[in-house]
Amino acid sequence: MLCRIDELKNKQVVCVKDGCVLGFVSDVELDTLNGTLTAIIIFGRYKFFGLFGKEEDIIIPWNDIKVIGDETVLVSTEAPPRLQEKTKKFN
Repeated sequence: MLCRIDELKNKQVVCVKDGCVLGFVSDVELDTLNGTLTAIIIFGRYKFFGLFGKEEDIIIPWNDIKVIGDETVLVSTEAPPRLQEKTKKFN
């Protein structure tokens, strides 16, 4: 399956380890020397309308990506602590 970077953006990213939704693909990281995609990036959310900065970006290495579907990207990575707390509430 071929996928353009433009099509990859805004796909939902889900962790297969615990089913946590990490966010949406915002950007990608390229290795310009080798011409390979090295990571996908999920931008951190703004805190209180951006007045208090924003949360850290989530960078997922290409090796952690398991499946890229039509609407979702499944990854095998550890969710950031802020998302792990939300997942534990439901378990």
